[in-house]
Amino acid sequence: MNKKVTRRDLLKGIGFGVGAIALAACAPAATTAPTAVQPTNAPAAAQPTTAPAAATGTTTVTYWGFSGALGKTEDDLVAKYHAKQTAVKIDRQVQGSYEETAQKLTAALAAKTAPDMVLLSDVWWFKFYRAKALLPMNDLAATAKIDSADFVESLWKEGVRQGNQYWIPFARSTPLFYYNADMFKAAGLPDRGPKTWTEFSEWAPKLVKMDGSTMKVAAFAGLAAASYSAWVFQCVNWAFGGSYSSPDLKITLLDPGTIDASQFYTDLVNKKQLASTPKDVQKDFTTGLTATALLSTGGLTGILKDAQFNVGTAFVPEEKAVGVCTGGSGLTILTGTAADKATAAANYIAYATGNEGGEFWSQNSGYMPVRKSTVSSATYQKFFADHPQAKTAVDQLPRTRPQDAARVFIPGGDQILGKGLDRIVVGKEDIKAVWTDIAAQLEKEAEPVRKDLATLGG
Repeated sequence: MNKKVTRRDLLKGIGFGVGAIALAACAPAATTAPTAVQPTNAPAAAQPTTAPAAATGTTTVTYWGFSGALGKTEDDLVAKYHAKQTAVKIDRQVQGSYEETAQKLTAALAAKTAPDMVLLSDVWWFKFYRAKALLPMNDLAATAKIDSADFVESLWKEGVRQGNQYWIPFARSTPLFYYNADMFKAAGLPDRGPKTWTEFSEWAPKLVKMDGSTMKVAAFAGLAAASYSAWVFQCVNWAFGGSYSSPDLKITLLDPGTIDASQFYTDLVNKKQLASTPKDVQKDFTTGLTATALLSTGGLTGILKDAQFNVGTAFVPEEKAVGVCTGGSGLTILTGTAADKATAAANYIAYATGNEGGEFWSQNSGYMPVRKSTVSSATYQKFFADHPQAKTAVDQLPRTRPQDAARVFIPGGDQILGKGLDRIVVGKEDIKAVWTDIAAQLEKEAEPVRKDLATLGG
């Protein structure tokens, strides 16, 4: 990163080129930004709704969304929305993974070919906020009757900056402790998750299966760096009293709690030989190569479909403290979007996150419902009764806390932390030496973010 934070340097620093600078400078404020800032909560008159607001004509909204199996579910969600109304058409396009979508959005902003609406993950949306590429949505949300008070508060607040909503929760998740209930039963263990990591350490030897010196079944599977290891390890770190950083980006990797958590994690693999580090943890879990794993709520539907055994879900284990982070993605509207398209996009967001659309999405994808009214509905309560594994994430929500700023606000912070963890667990490098190196990298990357936040006002 350049140390002189000009507007040009800022955009270059997160991957934007000169074209994006022109785009940000030329975005027609009268048609893309609200003329008045509304309070974070929608007006009292705005009630939860599942139906789109009235509109005239047909407005097409270009939307970059999910790929793969989740993309098929999202196609069905869009089809249900189209069946309810004809005023708005969603042109859903696929760009790939979260990372690929963010990279292509960077290029599209530079070329002035950006979509109207885009799905951005928890570690990507803030970078585009810093570049002033995201539209503040308070007025749009009020017009579409999106009631912020109906959303799970911790999820809604993550997308708020300076009283404005830039990122509306949609496909939101937490890590869950998944366990093979059949293996637990065979090992004489209770049909529940461990309450603490110490309790898990006591159970783990009963779950491991060895063939000589070869581990055939691991008690637990950790994540490789390419699979969001820094996300799930964040929970372990918090449980041991550690953290990656303070909210104001003070790096805290050398604090005792982080050292203890790192030692515990690497000992599971290297000293006690209880855990494995596969590249595809979900596959190892569903095929019976590991008895337990920390995996996203968003993987639940696929896990229940693929596993040939009884699947249990539980809260993330505690230790010295409770440690549960949120994750997943939300919906944003770009600043270059014309006023009619922005209104139409907000209209779709109201449906996709509302009771009807949100219920369909959550039940068929595995992600959590984001609205309180959705969770409390009779149909969703029946769904919980039929699928108790899905209820675990909702019950765990009061235990969540905002993610460490170093992971979600520093460009590349998630990957930097993940590679550090990989060096410790897989590479067996010295814990303090690795975190000292990673802390220096994060400090360097954090400096322009701190300066930019001071300019933006937080």
